Amino acid sequence: MIRVVLPFHLRTLARVDGEVEIEVEGPATVLAVLDALEARYPMLRGTIRDHATLRRRPFIRFFACKEDLSNAPPNAVLPGPICSGSEPLLIVGAMAGG
Repeated sequence: MIRVVLPFHLRTLARVDGEVEIEVEGPATVLAVLDALEARYPMLRGTIRDHATLRRRPFIRFFACKEDLSNAPPNAVLPGPICSGSEPLLIVGAMAGG
């Protein structure tokens, strides 16, 4: 079971409180987690990644075990604590401006 923490606006859209738990088949990767997340919460399709290219949207970042995985290959296996459920995968809405 993978624990995922969504930003407030996506939790509101998905109508969930706090973190969500996602079951992933096969290796736990960002791609697999997003596939499972969008399958369970179809209203999130297109909010985290582009519909056509499946690339991460600008201003969305992925963090796991205090590491920024935003630019890592989407099919890279997530760290062990994420896979075991002891640490959550954080999906963060980044901010820009000064």
